[in-house]
Amino acid sequence: MPAVPKVTAQLPTTRFTDPNEFLSAEAVTEVAAALEDAGFDGCHVTDHPAPDARWLDGGGHHALDPFVALSFAAAATTSLQLQTYIYVAGYRNPFVSAKSALSLDLLSGGRLTLGVAAGYLKPEFGALGVDFDERNELLEEAIEVMKLAWTGETVSYEGRHFRARGVRMLPRPVADPHPPIWMGGNSTRAVRRAVESCQGWAPFRSGRIASSTRTASVTGLEDLVPRIELARQHAATIGRTEPLDICFSLGDNEGGPAGGAAKRREMQQLAEAGVTWVSVGFDDEVGGTRRQVIDRVRRFADEVMAPLR
Repeated sequence: MPAVPKVTAQLPTTRFTDPNEFLSAEAVTEVAAALEDAGFDGCHVTDHPAPDARWLDGGGHHALDPFVALSFAAAATTSLQLQTYIYVAGYRNPFVSAKSALSLDLLSGGRLTLGVAAGYLKPEFGALGVDFDERNELLEEAIEVMKLAWTGETVSYEGRHFRARGVRMLPRPVADPHPPIWMGGNSTRAVRRAVESCQGWAPFRSGRIASSTRTASVTGLEDLVPRIELARQHAATIGRTEPLDICFSLGDNEGGPAGGAAKRREMQQLAEAGVTWVSVGFDDEVGGTRRQVIDRVRRFADEVMAPLR
């Protein structure tokens, strides 16, 4: 019987309707501490530094800076994994990203997992002065540069939009050899990229939003399993022996209650398919309060996680 997947929950830092309820230091630390106390394995945040108004008006969301938000979560916890799900690495110079990730890794005692992806919001790329059509190449470059920077050795690099000579970044990360990197995205390219250069793969349930997010549709196990098999085949082809974490969102939990037995069955099915982490969210109820979010966290832990463990 495969191990039950670990569980990561989204911090409610995209809820801008009531900043005092969800965006204060007290809110972030209280929810993070509640997750750790309930037995969750990780928490995660997303990344949108300059979203466009049209996307926001159509159902998009704001987000806090991921490293700042996760730093507050780190300060309130001792074992909870801190995850970007996801971080658009191409938005920034990779040395800047490497330093931000290194800083959080160091101050949290090695608890960062850096989930990255190519990104999909063309206006956001434009606002940040980044070429949207080069997003895949910039992502691959960022992974390469960050890994080099984290060695603590002197680095010279000729990038697509920058040159670096004689750069040395210290201290070394606590995580050895560096913070785990998870590749986000559902495409064949994302799967292969995860196998070739990352420690994990983080697809997401896209369904009706697949076209707007510029990725393949993955609505459940029927779409996920063939891609997991693709990952295994590609690993065999290139001779990879290192295990690959796979993180996938848990059904409609982000739009409803815990689900008890049905959620336990789904977690077991995902585990059998090769999923090692599941992501959940508890802040989707319009008008919900922080206390309601924490109550949902505890209910999920009692009804879903505890019986499986």
